[in-house]
Amino acid sequence: MRYAFFFTIFLLLQLFSLGTVLSIQWWLQPWMAPTLQTTIWVSVFIITNGLLVLSVKRAFANSYRWISGWMLIMHFMILTALAVSLFYGGYLLVVALSGSTLHQSNEMAIGLRVLALFLFLGLFIYSLYSAYTPVIRKLSINIDKPLTKPLRIAVASDLHIGRLFGVKAIDRLQQLMIRSGADMLLMPGDIMDDNTEAFNAYHMEQNLAELCSSLPRGVYATLGNHDLYGHERPISEALQNAGIQLLNDEVLYIEHEGQPVWLVGRFDNHKRQRIATTDLLTQVDTSQPVILLDHRPSDIDNHSQLPIDLQVSGHTHNGQVFPANFIVNAINRLGYGYEQIGKGHFVVSSGYGFWGIPFRLGSRSEIWLITLSGNTN
Repeated sequence: MRYAFFFTIFLLLQLFSLGTVLSIQWWLQPWMAPTLQTTIWVSVFIITNGLLVLSVKRAFANSYRWISGWMLIMHFMILTALAVSLFYGGYLLVVALSGSTLHQSNEMAIGLRVLALFLFLGLFIYSLYSAYTPVIRKLSINIDKPLTKPLRIAVASDLHIGRLFGVKAIDRLQQLMIRSGADMLLMPGDIMDDNTEAFNAYHMEQNLAELCSSLPRGVYATLGNHDLYGHERPISEALQNAGIQLLNDEVLYIEHEGQPVWLVGRFDNHKRQRIATTDLLTQVDTSQPVILLDHRPSDIDNHSQLPIDLQVSGHTHNGQVFPANFIVNAINRLGYGYEQIGKGHFVVSSGYGFWGIPFRLGSRSEIWLITLSGNTN
């Protein structure tokens, strides 16, 4: 399975390289000498495979970000070329249907390439904006269980706290919590970006502690796969020291306005010995509201048949960069968004942060603000 994954990535990178070469050649066509074509072919494939080797060998810290960044550049080049081709094709169709004579000129060729340049830069700016500027998704849910007063639940998954997403992002989240009037914050996994090096180096514990103190009912989290890649203990200690209540294969009884609410948290399935959800629910009074934190949305079908009122998940990032969002939704029962399924309500967030590089296209940095209401009798 591992070798199949690497072969798929290798093949995908070669296809991206091919598309990039063709895109560059088109863009430079009005000015390109024939001898430059070979240079472009060789350069692009050397860069791609060189960065791939460095990433696989982990030649330097965060080397995967270089190959991810280069892949994004190639992706945006290809998208730009396709967009301009569709635009030009539409122009040709309009000219043909109108019966006019097509006049091709050097000015038009250069104009199309200027358009391509602006589209390319626009993709970068918009993707960077989408990664660092979160939106609040509001949702109201009513359950057939006793809950005297509505519970306002904020959800921020997949922060990936690290060098590219740190102090300012945590402080921004605190301000969003205060403005939204949330009672509690749930963080269903991938809170750290693999380790606590940047968290400690930039002294983020105080910022995270201030975030926790701003929520009347507290902050609750479970660990995701990136929190379990060899640094589970320091990550857990850092989160707990800041005031976050970790729920890893655990249940917790809390009260909201004198009304009982149960929180259930699961380890990510990267930890193979995690406890089954059905076993965790034996510790819960399921006649009362039950909220589940489960990093991956992979068990939604099973959970929809259990007495779980609300499940919050992340992990998918809604693909993060188009068109991966279509893949995410194809392989998951619910890859992103909200849906009522069976007995429960399910929310899969695209995440407050991002993985690898700070770009989102076709997805958005977000938090969910869920107002959970029940029977008032």
